[in-house]
Amino acid sequence: MRVEPAAPRRCSFLQRTQSVLAARPVVRAFLWGLASALALPPVHLLPVLLFSVPALLTLIDGAKSARRAGVLGWAFGFGLALAGLYWVTEPILTEASTFWWLVPLAAPLLAFAVAFYTVIPALAAYAVKQPGVGRLLVFSGVWVLADLAQQFAFSGFPWNFWGADWAIPGRLGDVFIQPAALFGVHGLTLLTVFSAGLPLFRRRGLVALAVLLALWGGFGFWRLQTPVAQTGVTLALVQPDFPVPGSYDRPTLMAHWRQLLAMSNAGIQNGATAVLWPEATSPWLLDSDDAARAQLAAVTGSTPILAGSLRAPGPNDFRNALVVTDGPGPAVAVYDKWKLVPFGEYMPQWIPVKIIPDMLGGGFTAGPGPATLHVPGLPPFGPLICYENIFTGQIVDEADRPAWLVNITDDAWFGDSAGPRQAFADTRLRAVEEGLPLARDANSGITAVFDPFGHVEAFLPLNSQGVLLTSLPGSLPETLYARLGLAFPAILAAVAMVAGALMSLFA
Repeated sequence: MRVEPAAPRRCSFLQRTQSVLAARPVVRAFLWGLASALALPPVHLLPVLLFSVPALLTLIDGAKSARRAGVLGWAFGFGLALAGLYWVTEPILTEASTFWWLVPLAAPLLAFAVAFYTVIPALAAYAVKQPGVGRLLVFSGVWVLADLAQQFAFSGFPWNFWGADWAIPGRLGDVFIQPAALFGVHGLTLLTVFSAGLPLFRRRGLVALAVLLALWGGFGFWRLQTPVAQTGVTLALVQPDFPVPGSYDRPTLMAHWRQLLAMSNAGIQNGATAVLWPEATSPWLLDSDDAARAQLAAVTGSTPILAGSLRAPGPNDFRNALVVTDGPGPAVAVYDKWKLVPFGEYMPQWIPVKIIPDMLGGGFTAGPGPATLHVPGLPPFGPLICYENIFTGQIVDEADRPAWLVNITDDAWFGDSAGPRQAFADTRLRAVEEGLPLARDANSGITAVFDPFGHVEAFLPLNSQGVLLTSLPGSLPETLYARLGLAFPAILAAVAMVAGALMSLFA
């Protein structure tokens, strides 16, 4: 009897996928980068890094050349940035009729550029041929040095650093972000990358990870026991939730103005010592419009109003400003934003395509830098407008140190996406780093007041309207990070890199 050979079984979809990925390490690196974005705010799924970082280092081990290792690092960074920065498309969608061609390009092009920073630690890991703790130290240190480069190169874009992953909502986040007072978000990133690589060492690595997290959490819990005094200042943070881009016809502007006056009055009637308005919320140029200030004072009296307002000191000189009034007279203080948003507030000269609104001509003029404003009846404060809050170590005038920080912003441009939530997490870290309370007033949310530990004292959620009335906590003594600045985490990263190289050399 003739026996026919059995037909080969068809491979399952999972088996075929595994086979394809096994032959394509660059694709695997990209997918691990995508997965790593789950650790970013607002998801905060940090355990994913315990798999993605070892996976990237394992892929680099198999690279046959430095060029291949660099490509793997770039692919990982591209996946991480693409998933973490998808929300940059949101403001373009508000002007889709004009900039429709940018909609499919914005996030991929930005991710393409940002991914090159991940090439640097990948090449460093490849250069250390011997796998071990030494190589992990080199990789961690160079990762942070690349982040520092990202903060300054090409006007700077210090966004989605892994140290910010620990700004988890609630008490757990309060505990684990406290080391930022020692070495800032870059130091937290150094700890995060090193910790994430420890599973490579199996049982010993997991034990070391548990010990490190216990010490980390213990320090945070201990620091949170420090008492904080109150200032006696009560703040009213106005969250009007105006639509963007909105209409600039006079009836709409008047309606916005009446709403701001009514919300401010409600805060003052409930005991506010000062009122905050979000970025560029005033429909009038408050520093130069005498009639507007008179109307405002008729409702708010002598209560300080810290208002987001545009300024036009000259015919072609536009400023994104915070203007402080306390009556019908001239503004008592003015601050001009100095960290302008590329493509939104100005065009880099090396880009031939004009994207900023026509009404701005050549864009905004940058202010001179961080400042401390002194307003009668209030502790001196350091203003931050929009994404100035992400420039860790660069937000305070050290020659005239403030007692608290004010961040005004308009996150409505980014919709109900991860963008506003990532900015919120970054802002929270600035309070811890400087040991200063921070009031954050956003047009559409998230509006909040943080104590100097980064604890959320009170908040208004995203896409809501209201007046947040809350007391201003006191400050802590100047933190180690506030004294030493970015030099400290840079030195720690360099020490990790050199120590790791020496360990690998003499292993």
